[in-house]
Amino acid sequence: MSKISVIGGGSFGTVIADIIALNGHDVRFWMRSEELANEVNRSHENSQYLPGYPLDHLVVATHDMAIAVGGSEVIFVAVPSASFRQVVKNMIEHAPAEVILVSTTKGIESGTFDLMSQILIEEAPAARVGVLSGPNLAKEIASKDLTGTVIASNHEEVRGRVKEVLKSEFFRVYTNDDMFGVELGGSLKNIYAIIAGIAAALGMGYNTNSMLVTRSLTEMARFGKELGADPMTFLGLAGVGDLVVTCSTPLSRNYRIGLALGQGKTIDAAVAEVGQVAEGVNTVKQVKEKADELGVYMPLASGLFRIIYENESMENIISSLMLSEQALDVEFAASEEKILVEK
Repeated sequence: MSKISVIGGGSFGTVIADIIALNGHDVRFWMRSEELANEVNRSHENSQYLPGYPLDHLVVATHDMAIAVGGSEVIFVAVPSASFRQVVKNMIEHAPAEVILVSTTKGIESGTFDLMSQILIEEAPAARVGVLSGPNLAKEIASKDLTGTVIASNHEEVRGRVKEVLKSEFFRVYTNDDMFGVELGGSLKNIYAIIAGIAAALGMGYNTNSMLVTRSLTEMARFGKELGADPMTFLGLAGVGDLVVTCSTPLSRNYRIGLALGQGKTIDAAVAEVGQVAEGVNTVKQVKEKADELGVYMPLASGLFRIIYENESMENIISSLMLSEQALDVEFAASEEKILVEK
């Protein structure tokens, strides 16, 4: 079988590496910490990020990037957006030129507004690039709960190869050719998961959560359409599917950030409490600035930005939802004229 690489030792990288190994592939699992890599090889468990979850013997952890990616056919990159470009720069020095590169990171690069697929294309122009995204909570995948994900790429062979590598009785892989829309959906939903966590902490119920999810979806599609994504992509697993999950459960790091904020903690204290990277904190800043630049109406994202970065009251979220949202229920296929009339 093939040699496949997974770059990034977090919880999602761990479960992806194990699924691939269970399909009989040799997996090289790159971890930033040499100590943790050695521990994984001794115990066949990632005790820091996914304790209690046994890893297949074909998952071999390493701190050495040359060993991790040399000769690989497919490389999954699962590191936070803040370090993504630097890790990729290091990685491609050792990887085959025409390798398949798949990002699993749901974030936007600070300062450039580049999505992770764009970084891969910039840094490895000869590679074939794809994006894996969807409602994929690592702990539930580890428990073998039925899960769906999306592999999106402009290359049919990338979609087919990744689907083959990740096939599983409990992990279903769907395909999409709107890579930008799929990746944008995975990044944007983190913003609204924080808002949902705040609402829950403030004691709001299921009606409020439902309203938040549907209005967030409209906001995501509105923004994505302006940037060139197919708004209908947001109705799939990587859009509404991922949004529903992350706005509904404390298993979502971004939702837990919102819970902490709603309980009165500062953003720094909330991040420290979660203990892992929550991409929504960075993403909301990038999206607010881009929305202002493009003139895209995003009251919820703007409200969260003011709470995190300008110390405004939590009530700002409620006013954003109730007082300043456009009145049209469904914008996906509506004409601009109709949307304007219904304001």
